[in-house]
Amino acid sequence: MRALSTSKLFFFTIIALFTLFVTSCRSTKLLEDDQKLVTKVKLEGIEQRFEEAASEYVQKDIRPNSPINLFIYNFANGQDGHYRTSNIRNVGEAPSILDSSLVEISRSQIERFLFTKGYFNAKVSDSVSINKQKAHIVFQVDQGDPFHIENFKTEIADKRLDSFYHRFRDTVKLLSPGMRYDTDSLVIVREHLYNLGRRIGYYDFLRQYIRFEVDSNKAGNFVDLKLIIDNPENKAKHTIYRIDSSFVQISTSGDSTIENPSLDTLRRGMYYTDHSNKFRAQPINRYIFLKRGNIYNIDYENLTYDRLYELNAFKSVKVDYRKSDSTLLNAYYELVPLKRMANRVEGEYTFNSGRSGFNIGNTYTNRNLFGGAEQLELKAQFGVLFDSELEGHLLDRVFNRDLQLGATLTIPRLLVPFRIPIIGRNGMPRTIFSSNWQIFDQKNTYSNRYFINSVGYAWNETKYKLHQVTPILLEYRIGRLAPDFKEQLDREGYRLYIETNDRAYFGLGSQYAYTFNNLRLNTLDDFIYFRGTLDLSGNTLSLLSSVVNFDKNESGEKTLFGVPYLQYTKVETDFRFYKHLGGEKQLVFRFNPGIAVPYGNNQDFLIFEKNFYGGGMSGIRAWQARTLGPGGYNRSVLPDSLRLNLRNLDQLGEIKMEANVEYRFKILNNFWGAKLKGATFVDAGNIWRLRDNGVNPNGQFKWNSFVDQIAIGGGFGFRFDLDYFVFRLDIAAKIRDPQFEGSDRWVIGELFDSKEFRDRYYQTNFPDKYNFIQYNFGIGMPF
Repeated sequence: MRALSTSKLFFFTIIALFTLFVTSCRSTKLLEDDQKLVTKVKLEGIEQRFEEAASEYVQKDIRPNSPINLFIYNFANGQDGHYRTSNIRNVGEAPSILDSSLVEISRSQIERFLFTKGYFNAKVSDSVSINKQKAHIVFQVDQGDPFHIENFKTEIADKRLDSFYHRFRDTVKLLSPGMRYDTDSLVIVREHLYNLGRRIGYYDFLRQYIRFEVDSNKAGNFVDLKLIIDNPENKAKHTIYRIDSSFVQISTSGDSTIENPSLDTLRRGMYYTDHSNKFRAQPINRYIFLKRGNIYNIDYENLTYDRLYELNAFKSVKVDYRKSDSTLLNAYYELVPLKRMANRVEGEYTFNSGRSGFNIGNTYTNRNLFGGAEQLELKAQFGVLFDSELEGHLLDRVFNRDLQLGATLTIPRLLVPFRIPIIGRNGMPRTIFSSNWQIFDQKNTYSNRYFINSVGYAWNETKYKLHQVTPILLEYRIGRLAPDFKEQLDREGYRLYIETNDRAYFGLGSQYAYTFNNLRLNTLDDFIYFRGTLDLSGNTLSLLSSVVNFDKNESGEKTLFGVPYLQYTKVETDFRFYKHLGGEKQLVFRFNPGIAVPYGNNQDFLIFEKNFYGGGMSGIRAWQARTLGPGGYNRSVLPDSLRLNLRNLDQLGEIKMEANVEYRFKILNNFWGAKLKGATFVDAGNIWRLRDNGVNPNGQFKWNSFVDQIAIGGGFGFRFDLDYFVFRLDIAAKIRDPQFEGSDRWVIGELFDSKEFRDRYYQTNFPDKYNFIQYNFGIGMPF
């Protein structure tokens, strides 16, 4: 499939925008004579901080339509100059017709909203202006002065609850004199107090016990506020409940009833029965946090729900409490398992710059391998890339083949050779055993056999702080260049590619990653996200070599079992700032630097797999992955005979620096069952060589020139949000390309008159073609 040329894409965009403009101007053509289309609603005289919330009280049926949605609806439901009255197609958005009753309801609701914000004397009036068949609605707001709390008192009948309230009121920043009266604040305080009661053992505690008395009959704009928390009727205090026994039942379906038959005793009042005969009791008991003798606490109940679901073995978790006497509760847990085994087949088709191919994969999952919710995943993936520049039949045009096999076993606890406390309160701890094997062949170039095994741990320090440690990372790689290609490289003076690719290596290292605020990534809060990774290899072997005299090969590298081992340090950070701009609008800033330093056995170079690369769907999106940099390197310096075979091999670096700015917004609430969201973005950055390697001219990082070698791309994208995952399409254009010199780097000037530029580039960089526009399809957000 061939990409659209830049001129055609631009022409298509202009036509689409012109069509949208024309159709929006004719948006009233299907209305009846007595109907008026609401095209504008405005609130005047209201403070900006309340404007967005107040606008939500304007009735939905009189809010202005999106021109795109209305165009789709008109196109689908227009018939003989009128709207259909039957067989109406549910696409787009029906026109917002002026309705005086809805205007009055909206006016009244806005007034009531302001009252809840402390503006007791607020008045809202409305006016409608009509031009032809278009209506503009203006709500004129006279807020008046807000009322503030002058005196705040509490009357809590239960002395224990009163003590807890005064202990925690400062931490949750409850009500205090001088604050503006706000009904929303009262609701928040009530919810805090309800949860407080349920945290300290008051199982029977209800929201109805909490109420407020407001006295506004005072001079000036002041109110007196009293918080009252009542005791149960005819009782001097609330009852504290403790857990007596717990009954865990694993059902084969959600239809069974939790009962108390002859169940097996586990420990300390925990009873367990499994109708599926597939689960062991102890792994489940580990994540039930309310034990015999504990005071009832709703936080521990919610924590139990969270962890049992995180085991990824149950589709339903229910808990019910029954009183065994006046102060004791029996807890009944019913767990309905997911299907133990699952199989998923995935496939994708890729195309760009005359190359196309496919990837197909299969993932088998066993969610309960040993009866303790251990998860085994077996993956197999095969990919082929074809190059249209190659001659011959279809099989002769195979550019590369990639086969990957992997197995991962995840155990829901930390397996360590010493005793540690259970640390599952902030997240599910995991021990991960992983093994992967890759077989890669690139036509007439090189082959790679890559085998990697690891043991890792992941746990949460807090709800938002995640640690991941891989103390053992064992790698073995055999890379072999095609004999003719190896001879050609040697003849042309590109010995570095022989040294880095035509060799075997052994690696024994460790990795550590720290992530902050990963849980907030799908929210619209204001927050900072950080992820830092450290990758070390060869330190243990280097220390051992000082005791045991390892053999050296012809290149002077120390070897283990006749194979040289890796020595390097690699650090990468990902720093982001998310800013909520109201509604579903969000601005994201990202900075992603990294550096890898080889030493010892790898003093002169870093092996292929450990380098950074530029471009790709989550980086500088105007460039295809592995086609940017390093620095100001231009592939025209390569001999024509090598340029094709070295593609995706020569543009790597030990230093990486990327920055992104992306503005996200909602376009449609319902687009074929998904929310359609949009994004505009600018990406900047590059990769560099740590030192001059002789084969990437202008590729070395230098403080006095790296700014001139920053690549810039920009574009727009669509996100199809299905709640459980997001499809993404980004269209990016090159703005500044560092492979050129001086002002020629600003390639955006060639975008609309590019034929001569493309022809000139093709002559100097054959068979590479220059593409201004890059399309990126993906699942999930780019960052």
